[in-house]
Amino acid sequence: MSKNEMEQMIKKTAIYSRKSKITGKGESIENQIEMCRRYAVTMLHEESLYIIYEDEGFSGGNLDRPQFRQMMKDARAGKISRIIVYRLDRISRNIGDFAGLIQELNGLGVEFVSIREQFDTSSPLGRAMMYIASVFSQLERETIAERIRDNMLELAKTGRWLGGNTPTGYGAESVTSVTVDGRAKKCCKLKLIPEEAEVVRRIFIEYLRCGSLKRTAEELNKKGFRTKMGRAFTPVSVRAILSNPVYGAVDGETRDYFEKMGVTLFFDHGRDDSGDEIDSDETTNSESQKKAEGFNRPRGILAYNRTLQRPGKTNQMRDIHQWVVAAGQHEPIVAGEVWVRVQRMLEEKRGRKR
Repeated sequence: MSKNEMEQMIKKTAIYSRKSKITGKGESIENQIEMCRRYAVTMLHEESLYIIYEDEGFSGGNLDRPQFRQMMKDARAGKISRIIVYRLDRISRNIGDFAGLIQELNGLGVEFVSIREQFDTSSPLGRAMMYIASVFSQLERETIAERIRDNMLELAKTGRWLGGNTPTGYGAESVTSVTVDGRAKKCCKLKLIPEEAEVVRRIFIEYLRCGSLKRTAEELNKKGFRTKMGRAFTPVSVRAILSNPVYGAVDGETRDYFEKMGVTLFFDHGRDDSGDEIDSDETTNSESQKKAEGFNRPRGILAYNRTLQRPGKTNQMRDIHQWVVAAGQHEPIVAGEVWVRVQRMLEEKRGRKR
């Protein structure tokens, strides 16, 4: 038997490392691997062959990670006898996933070691303690998620642009205001770009005329129009613009549409360009009247939490029930009635395809 074949028959120790974001902070992938190696040598007295599995930029909220899937495939194939992780939540932050994982590893005869908590899965007490720690790990994840959503709701009330690539028709503009305690506060809002806004208007007009994404894209390209990135229009890029709420005006039509969809709405929280809240009921103060007049001008829509962004993957559109929709500080490009009418047409097309 060759040395290669003998190595393939020897079960190896797997070291698994994960980090949610690709940053230099916290326990890096390299540090996790090194600490697992040292633990294996000093505590397990092993200098065996290791298989390293690294998932960087992936959440612990689920098990949908490429290297984790490969590790489990190798475990089922009998290639590994032990999995070592730096900390319990590196493998999973979901109690249901974790319980199922430990049960499967026990069935496969694969030992699981977490060096931070130092759990021993070979004993009933060790397994019980591991499940308890997993419960607290999931609680921490859900608390963080809840805090993020609360922050998002507060930001939605301001109508601020939170950064990233601006949609066709708009650029980002920095606005500075002074807080009550005299500190300068900076935020961003969307600013209309007239030439791009005209392209967006033509897209809505053309689609309302022909009712076809493909024909709309062909007509735009024939007339020499291009996307914000200078590319030819496609049915996909046309749909992306037509379905983006940022172009519609805050009015009764859009309010009714989103309310029927069960979306969290912040259309009543008006703020001026400085970020100060507008109280339109104060009619006696001239400054309040000016702010109220500013509030009454047409305002565009901002949809927060609209896409799920994952490293290395195309942004995925979230279910509309997860959106947080608010009145922005920017000028809309089409009336709310027009935007809603286009959404109905798009929905009807999707229904036909199904």
